[in-house]
Amino acid sequence: MLAGRNRPRPSGAAHRDPERTRKRLLQAAFQEIYRSGFRSADVDAILAKAGVTKGALYYHFDSKEALGYAVVDEVIASNLHQKWVQPLRNAKNPIDVLVRIIQSESLKRADVQRGCPLLNLSQEMSGLDEGFRRRTAKVYKDWHDAMAEALREGQKRRVVRSDIDANETATFLMAAWEGYVVLGKNSQDPRMMESGQRRMSGQLESLRPARGRARAASRD
Repeated sequence: MLAGRNRPRPSGAAHRDPERTRKRLLQAAFQEIYRSGFRSADVDAILAKAGVTKGALYYHFDSKEALGYAVVDEVIASNLHQKWVQPLRNAKNPIDVLVRIIQSESLKRADVQRGCPLLNLSQEMSGLDEGFRRRTAKVYKDWHDAMAEALREGQKRRVVRSDIDANETATFLMAAWEGYVVLGKNSQDPRMMESGQRRMSGQLESLRPARGRARAASRD
């Protein structure tokens, strides 16, 4: 815990531009947690990267846990929303959108080796801290619900097969993709993610009605 009885007084910088200071702390904490995990994340490294004092940290967050919770709620959730949720809103064809998202995943070795920030933190902390478990579960639920809703809308537009269960399919897609991310991180081999992109894209193509698959094939 960072909190203590004798907290340092907040720095002047925290008062001059508190919102900017808070954002810098969150981004620095996200990078440190992504690199080292939450339990091994070094507070001094976060402060150095953010360019703020410990007083500024205490001004915004009561503890290391509170900082970690905010990273999930405000950084990880926002990143996932921008990548997965927003593009699916009002998508004319969710399959096209999902294929693009999958194909846009970085295959740089460094990115493959680091894995998924949400998955990393969920695996590390869900069994240890209920606050982290609830927060990461909410991010996963938002991801799932965005895909399921987009698939249902696609069924209404007849660009998604009518015989699939949108909720179950969204769960499968999310689990399958995160599984490839785990295997890529473990193997530290971008070829695992390349394989994942191919297999996931094929799975998504199979969700089109037969007529839609024929049109997609003709475009290729």
